This record gives sequence, C-alpha cells and structure tokens, in this order.
Amino acid sequence: MRPSRRALLGATLAAPAYAQAPAWPTRPVRLVVPFAGGGSSDLTARLLSAKLTGLLGQPFVVENRAGGGSTTGTDYVAKSAPNGEVFLQGGLTPMALAVGIYRNLPYDPLRDFTAIAPTAFVPLAIAINAQVPARDAREFITLLRANPNRYFFGSAGIGSSGHICSSNFLTQIGARAEHVPFRGGAELYLALQKGEVSFATDAPLVFKPMQEAGQVRIIFVATESRVPALPEVPTAREIGLENFRGHSWYGIYAPAGTPRPIIDRFAAAIDEALGDPNIQARFEEMGTPVMRGWTPARFNDYLRDEIAFWVPLVRASGAQVN
Repeated sequence: MRPSRRALLGATLAAPAYAQAPAWPTRPVRLVVPFAGGGSSDLTARLLSAKLTGLLGQPFVVENRAGGGSTTGTDYVAKSAPNGEVFLQGGLTPMALAVGIYRNLPYDPLRDFTAIAPTAFVPLAIAINAQVPARDAREFITLLRANPNRYFFGSAGIGSSGHICSSNFLTQIGARAEHVPFRGGAELYLALQKGEVSFATDAPLVFKPMQEAGQVRIIFVATESRVPALPEVPTAREIGLENFRGHSWYGIYAPAGTPRPIIDRFAAAIDEALGDPNIQARFEEMGTPVMRGWTPARFNDYLRDEIAFWVPLVRASGAQVN
C-alpha cells in the first residue's frame, strides 16, 4: 500500500526530548546496507548516517554486506546482539519479497527484527530500449501481447523488486516475456541500453539520463501523479493499469530484543534527520521522497501489509530459490 503524501512528508513523531532519552549511543553505530555500494539504498543510507552522526554525537557508519539477493546482510543483523550498535537499512526485497522467494529464509522479518522507521519511498517505472518498435506504453503492450516470449525483460536479480514488478505488469496485461536476471543494477542498465533486454523496471530517475541520451524510453510511472522531473511520462492509471502497483521502500530495523528506549530515541532522531530540507531535497533528486511521521508500530504494521500483498505476486511469478 503506497503511503499517502501526508504520511511521506507529515508531522514529526511525538517523542521525548533528547534530554530525557537514554544514554545511547555511547559507541559508534553500524548501519548495514544489504546491497553493494552506489545504489539508491546505499546513497540514502549514507546521507541519513551523516545527519545522524551530528544529531546523536557518535559516528554512524554504513557497512555494505551484499550477497544472497540482499539476505546475507539482513541475516547478519538478525543474528547480531540487540545492544544498539548494529542496525539494518532494510527494504522491500529483503523484508517482504524474500519471504516468498526463499524456501529456507534464514530469518523472519517480523519475528527477528524490531521496526524503527521508514526512510524513503521508491516509486518505479518501466522503460523500454529505444530500438523497440513502440512509441508509447499502449503500443508496447500491443506488441507484447502479439509476440509471446519474443521479448526479454531484465532485472537486478531473481526476486528483486524490478523482477516482481515487471512480472506483475505482464500478468496484468495478459502477456508473456522471458526474464533475464543480472548481477545488480549496473549490468542491467548496460544490457537495457544495448538492447540485450527489451524492458526493465526501476526508479524513474535512474532511467532519465538514459532517456535523455536516446537509449531508452520511459513508458509509464507507477505513481499517483506524474513525476515533476518527467512531466511527459504518463502514470500507470493513465494508460489503463488501474490496479498496478510498482514500488519499493527503505527503512531502519533493529535486531529483535533491542531495548525500547533505544528504539524510540532512534525513531525520533531519524524523523528529525528526514525533516532537514537538505536531506529532503537530496532524496527528491534521487526520486525517493522521505517518509516521515511514522511510529515504530505503524511501520511494523506496514511491513506486515507489504508481506501479505507481495508474497502472492512473488509466487505467481515463479521466482524461487532453494
């Protein structure tokens, strides 16, 4: 369920003043990102960590632990001591999609973590290689329907948000195309530019430079309204996909058992950091608007709802890892 605009940019959390908060942190804090460096998850974590360092008086250090389709770093945090020194920047893939992908997922997102706060919402878009003989979304849909399995779509890996959203798109339009997984976004973008795959799903502003270079065409965005940086690109609803949902998100989690005063203090600090106009501007530049005004309980309920929504779509896609 996509958060409302008010939820994304809303009022700050009702939290105790820092003077009343526990003596935390007293040592450097590690924020584990379960993806390789350079992607939007990594960049948003680094922006947030720099701000938190100033607010809380201890270094917040981003630690990339990629592998296992984002499950390696996530499992590492799940099994870390709940002492306020290690946290996770989780997101849709490791916290919801993985539940449907992995037969033997080594952690339970709801049991093994305590939700603290969401940080960024990531709306997605579909882009096609510029050589595909379709000028817009409707022509591309017609092309896919008329040529089952002739076209290929790429993703940053089996079970990634791009994989599942592209699969959901095909299901909704009643078409079939072959999936080609790559080892991360860099390989995917190069393949899309070269025409080795016909289309892919990712954040709209990831595709914008490729479109400006004449390499791809963004055919629609999965947002409630058009993206200001791409005013010519229609929304899914405008092209007739009323029920299409394509998004991801990021948020901060602690190992289960982390003391409640630390959770509440950290949640208040995250909300204050996300209220900084410079942070908001940088997140908007990346196409990942901040998510403010959430309590830990509300964020936990959101994760529960996301698992319930996405896991059936994962299973329908056939994406599974033993």
